[in-house]
Amino acid sequence: FSHLQKKRRAATARRQHLKSAMLQLAVTEIEKETAAKEVEKQNYLAEHCPPLSLPGSMQELQELCKKLHAKIDSVDEERYDTEVKLQKTNKELEDLSQKLFDLRGKFKRPPLRRVRMSADAMLRALLGSKHKVCMDLRANLKQVKKEDTEKEKDLRDVGDWRKNIEEKSGMEGRKKMFEAGES
Repeated sequence: FSHLQKKRRAATARRQHLKSAMLQLAVTEIEKETAAKEVEKQNYLAEHCPPLSLPGSMQELQELCKKLHAKIDSVDEERYDTEVKLQKTNKELEDLSQKLFDLRGKFKRPPLRRVRMSADAMLRALLGSKHKVCMDLRANLKQVKKEDTEKEKDLRDVGDWRKNIEEKSGMEGRKKMFEAGES
């Protein structure tokens, strides 16, 4: 018994060790990713945003402002185009995922409960206060008189089933059944 407990403890300790090793690896990977992103950001800024040097004269300052406004406008246009592309791509993704969902056909039907409801109550629920016609479904049913059919008469005439079996047993009985079936 104690041998099994030792095995379980060893397996648990090994599992915990593996888990902690995986977490340490994940932490180092995340740190590497953040450092790489920061370097990439610095490179992008150095390439696209040169350091700002303020000129001394008013005319040069106005010229710089005009350039900056033109740059802002072009960046805004790019941002807008990118947003539109993103929205279009998201819409396409939604459509494709809906098609995939439809193709799978695995939508859950909600559990339905049986509710006893008269036709009047149903119409009232559907039409609201507009419903004024009273529907008595039984009033429109036809009156049917029960007539004796040939089958019922045959069943009454058969009587005891043993006699019927004895009559139809053997080759004579089969002959009678065959002849009765033809007519």
